[in-house]
Amino acid sequence: MKNIRNFCIIAHIDHGKSTLADRMLEITNTVSAKDMENQVLDDMDLEKERGITIKSHAIQMNYKGYTLNLIDTPGHVDFSYEVSRSIAACEGALLVVDASQGVQAQTISNLYMALEHDLEIIPVMNKCDMDSAMPDMVEDEIIDLIGCKREEILRCSAKTGDGVEAVLDAIVDRIPAPEGDPDAPLQCLVFDSVFNSFRGIIAYFKVVNGTLHTNDRVRFVQTGKEYDADEIGVLKLQMQPTKELSAGTVGYIISGIKTSTEVKVGDTITHVARPCQQAIDGFQEAKPMVFAGVYPIEAEDYEDLRASLEKLQLNDSSLSFQPESSVALGFGFRCGFLGLLHMEIVQERLDREFDMDVITTVPNVSYKVYTKDGNMKEVHNPAGMPDLTEIDHIEEPYIRASIITTSNFIGPIMTLCLEKRAELVKQEYISGNRMELLFDMPLGEIVIDFYDKLKSISKGYASFDWHQSDFRPSNLVKLDILLNGEQVDALSTLTHRDNALDFGRRMCEKLKELLPRQQFDIAIQAAIGAKIIARETVKQVRKDVLAKCYGGDVSRKRKLLEKQKRGKKRMKQIGNVEVPQKAFLAVLKLD
Repeated sequence: MKNIRNFCIIAHIDHGKSTLADRMLEITNTVSAKDMENQVLDDMDLEKERGITIKSHAIQMNYKGYTLNLIDTPGHVDFSYEVSRSIAACEGALLVVDASQGVQAQTISNLYMALEHDLEIIPVMNKCDMDSAMPDMVEDEIIDLIGCKREEILRCSAKTGDGVEAVLDAIVDRIPAPEGDPDAPLQCLVFDSVFNSFRGIIAYFKVVNGTLHTNDRVRFVQTGKEYDADEIGVLKLQMQPTKELSAGTVGYIISGIKTSTEVKVGDTITHVARPCQQAIDGFQEAKPMVFAGVYPIEAEDYEDLRASLEKLQLNDSSLSFQPESSVALGFGFRCGFLGLLHMEIVQERLDREFDMDVITTVPNVSYKVYTKDGNMKEVHNPAGMPDLTEIDHIEEPYIRASIITTSNFIGPIMTLCLEKRAELVKQEYISGNRMELLFDMPLGEIVIDFYDKLKSISKGYASFDWHQSDFRPSNLVKLDILLNGEQVDALSTLTHRDNALDFGRRMCEKLKELLPRQQFDIAIQAAIGAKIIARETVKQVRKDVLAKCYGGDVSRKRKLLEKQKRGKKRMKQIGNVEVPQKAFLAVLKLD
């Protein structure tokens, strides 16, 4: 056990975590030269295309007689739950900072998470070979952040491989060996799981105490289910079966589990014959921040969509969903996501991995609605709002947002945040001309396009991180979109009364561009309750019925026009308007 080191790599997005992992696998000969490629641990096509890590990836390496278990983690704020699970399975962390960009918001957020779990932090400054690198200045920032000595900061370039061996030596020297008793009753912490269509569900775990052998009878504590450990092993580039796993190691178990609800991330595995006294404190449940309805395009695909979401949830436990129905779209699911990028990735994965075509409704957050008789109801969907006359007041979730930027972008960022109803809590200089701004702002305002706008006005420099703080009373109204007087509940949103007029007008204008023309006029209206606040009309496609009249009497022309008018009126009564999928997505990109 004293020769085992469990560590993860944490950093802001695009600071070189996966590249550093690639070099470590190369140096330790874990991956042969013919299998080597960029982002070798990122096994999804989606990750390679976008150049981001979506899932944590665990792999075992051997270096100078030591066994190193590495977990590469995502850097985007939407996948911070993956990071919290990886940290729970480790004793140390490499804090990677880009020498040309310096410390950014997600770096700080992940660092605090690691410090809460008492991890040993090894600061690593990456990309030191770049022309734009500012190593001395970034070193000062790291020292301010974690209070280490200057000589403790390792300089390397993951691209060229300079200094990576020194990082591996530091892991062996500085990170403590895992604590645990191989002879105690078995305790394993499940930190991830995947679905395999041939072998059932494969759970990844860290052995905290005890020893697990092949064919042992084990119990999952939270669900109370019992299984035989058909195969256990360690995670190399492929899974490698072994006969036993003892305390401190990270491995996988295959026990023929078929149902996805029987494996929960954060659960404890123990022996049936000699169980442990208590379960390990797992990590807290992920709190979904953005809610959207996901509906199958064909009604008969409903059960397939449920099965796909369950399989996806195994691999991404921050996704939550529950059944719901809508007048316009039929049966579907209300899904909770950690953010907009997370929502987009889930939609992509449903399409690629399970071949599911879905419609996603406008994302929103959950509100607390207090009625006049003193009851409180949580509303995730504008369609579930009680009648206006029954509502006493509505409370919306607020977040504490931290934005780190250089001082020359302060003005535009302040303007953007104040437009989003934010209140400035404090601002302070971190180092040089870099500032941290703290805001309290409504979560509903950042859901749709805040992060994209922040990136564009700060030329990509500002970094953003947040956590939910509390609920506060707010003047919210439900904005409905009507097509020919019919309400489209997939386009309904809850918005602040001050923004409703502008938002409604922009929605109508956007829908006018996107809806195909019909044989009759389509009235697009935005309404609050019974009051119409904006309107646009998609003009009908008309046949020229007067083309055959060469001159002649006006009454003949009028007769033809009246006949056409009656036909259009009858058509309008029976015609219905199909809303294309791009219209639902356009609401996210109104600007």
